[in-house]
Amino acid sequence: MIVYGICYAASFIAARYGQYWLSGAALLLAAGYLYLREYRQSGNLLHLRGLFAGFWVGGQGVACLKLSRLQTDWNVTTWVCFFLAFACFWCIFGLVSRFGGDDGTYVNRRMRRNCVRPLYYSILALAAVSLAAFLFEAVYLGFVPLFLRGVPHAYSAFHVTGVHYLTVSCVLVPSMTVLFFLQGGSRYSLRNTAVIIMTVVSLLIPILCVSRFQLIFAVVTALFTCIACTRRVRMRTVLILMAAMLPLYVILTVARSHDIAYLNGIFEMKNPAMPIFISQPYIYIANNYENFNCLVEALPEHTYGIRMLFPVWALTGLKFFFPYLISFPIYVDKEELTTLTLFYDAYYDFGVAGVALFSGILGAVAAWLNSRLSRMRNPMGFVFYAQFAVYMVLSFFTTWFSNPTTWFYFAVTGVIGFCCFWAG
Repeated sequence: MIVYGICYAASFIAARYGQYWLSGAALLLAAGYLYLREYRQSGNLLHLRGLFAGFWVGGQGVACLKLSRLQTDWNVTTWVCFFLAFACFWCIFGLVSRFGGDDGTYVNRRMRRNCVRPLYYSILALAAVSLAAFLFEAVYLGFVPLFLRGVPHAYSAFHVTGVHYLTVSCVLVPSMTVLFFLQGGSRYSLRNTAVIIMTVVSLLIPILCVSRFQLIFAVVTALFTCIACTRRVRMRTVLILMAAMLPLYVILTVARSHDIAYLNGIFEMKNPAMPIFISQPYIYIANNYENFNCLVEALPEHTYGIRMLFPVWALTGLKFFFPYLISFPIYVDKEELTTLTLFYDAYYDFGVAGVALFSGILGAVAAWLNSRLSRMRNPMGFVFYAQFAVYMVLSFFTTWFSNPTTWFYFAVTGVIGFCCFWAG
């Protein structure tokens, strides 16, 4: 925390004097140091405090570079919130780890319950349900987003209330497939062939929906599941996945009718010659922090828990009976750029105190999960851990824990985990 405090103070001062490159560099160095420190001490590439440090602090460092004309100098309250978001997470994680058990540095190789059969049936069932839901949505709505042209936001319209949760649940199938093959079985067996086919189907659904995020989430969660379960993944495997994902990402971007001129017009980079493969990931990281600053400066009053309870209103259907529960405006600096940070709704509800409290809760949960990793017996526990790790990596992206889809994924993971426990 001393290193982080010094770097944060340097970043704040540099930003106040308009030295944005120095401001960003200070936080990027802090993020790299903090992640490597956790990795060296634990040997865990997916150490949750390390991931949060690397990507939350690193994302803020990227935002501090101010490469877009959309970006402005942040309010002091914004700086305070970003500092507390990390400091409270870090401190509570440390306290829980110290008094709550081991830190997950040792893995018992005999811990895994053999769940090949329940995993097999769960993969087939989940992929089949997801495919059926997708086909229902396509027939009901009368289109498939991939085959539309000139409609940049086709995926946003491809939602049937309640059904779409089932459609996107396919993203969990690749992670379960990883567990299935790690637990044994012949690569030439009919069972394995069926699993591979269903996995391909589960990856085709996000492509047909033109959902780049769902595709990336499925692949990254599967990769994280493998790392959490084995603690070793060849760099060649990671590079192959990246090489395979890149053309798919480009194809889906084109299919969404997002050409380079359209995107550059939205991003408003200070250097108009900056390549799109740099400006697009930059703005997808940096502008979320800008949107938080917009919230700080524009919010007239707090909502005292209503925003973060959105999953309750959505999953129970209460939002249809009491529309005011979801009628609060979103404060962003540009209409097309609506992604947020993990703490946007926490501030919306309770201000600075909400950010600190929510960060502390996340730190406690992350510490508990990190300690359980070394004693994990149910294989679906690794999928749960991998999902949480993805949310730490993408902490700069959106309000994961006030998103009903997040809780639906956790619920599906829990149900399948129970099946593995009962049948294993």
